[in-house]
Amino acid sequence: MSKLSKSILALAAALVVCLTLTRKVEAHHAFGAEFDPNRPVLLKGPVVRVEWINPHTWIHLEVTKEDGGKQVWMVEGGTPNSLLRRGLKRDTIKPGQVIIVDGYQAKDRSRRANGRDVTLTDGRKFFMGSSGTGAPYDKPENKDK
Repeated sequence: MSKLSKSILALAAALVVCLTLTRKVEAHHAFGAEFDPNRPVLLKGPVVRVEWINPHTWIHLEVTKEDGGKQVWMVEGGTPNSLLRRGLKRDTIKPGQVIIVDGYQAKDRSRRANGRDVTLTDGRKFFMGSSGTGAPYDKPENKDK
């Protein structure tokens, strides 16, 4: 291997190391590590933004509080691939569209939630949660069905 090839290889390796060390790390987590199954939330409002990214999708929606004030909530969903398998596509939920999310609030009581179900204005309902990670799956009235 020539001296130039070794230099290029060393530079490429250094670049990979730098990119790896400076990249924001987001670990995949179990439901119970971040969300509280005893804090169910029902959120309704227009979508502000949709992030169709791994390891979880995120839907940001504007919720009107009882006093008329507005809050933007971040709702975590399953992976894009799992949502696609359930029939939810990248363009199914768009900014401005009003949705209803049934889910669970973050343990730190922030305006973040893990979404279990999302209901669209046309009545279609999708399971958007992260099954198999400790998240509650069924509503009590569905346990015997």
